[in-house]
Amino acid sequence: MKYTKPLLKLIEEFQKLPGVGPKSAQRMAFYVLNQDMEQVEKLANSILEAKKLIKKCSSCHNISANDPCEICVSSSRDNKTICVVSEPKDLIAIERTNEYKGVYHVLGGLISPIDGIGPDELSIKELLGKVSKNNLNEIILALDTSTEGEATMLYLNRILSPLGKKITRLGFGLPAGTELEYADELTIARALEGRSEIK
Repeated sequence: MKYTKPLLKLIEEFQKLPGVGPKSAQRMAFYVLNQDMEQVEKLANSILEAKKLIKKCSSCHNISANDPCEICVSSSRDNKTICVVSEPKDLIAIERTNEYKGVYHVLGGLISPIDGIGPDELSIKELLGKVSKNNLNEIILALDTSTEGEATMLYLNRILSPLGKKITRLGFGLPAGTELEYADELTIARALEGRSEIK
């Protein structure tokens, strides 16, 4: 059966979302069509509002409606410890544990030559500036245990080591190949507790 053009277009747009295949996209499209106009407008307005209002924090590169973000301006955070993550979703995963009380730096991805992402495409210069300006006790590299995550960790360790700061990585509570956003709170909490210094 052929879909009417507006429905086909809606299905195609849903299919562009990560992890959404043709059947899920079809289900979502039919779900939207079955909602009343007020609900659909609420959804559309939420998407537009999020896109308009959310931006990158100029300090840590997290996403927030405020600049600097809520974490950077909080007086209860330990500014002597910085946790380096690849994406805002990883920061959120760590925050869910309620174990970490320091500040963050979001790289905006991982080094991946295959995808054309080198150190210059990430916020590594900003991280270096922050580390050299601030009197830090520890830099935690909380990156995925994928090949790209390991490559990024090695690169960061190499350029940060000369600054004489303690550099640690998450403990091995995370299985190899795990993406932080999919790990449960307890696993991340244990990985934070079991972090080790990178030598």
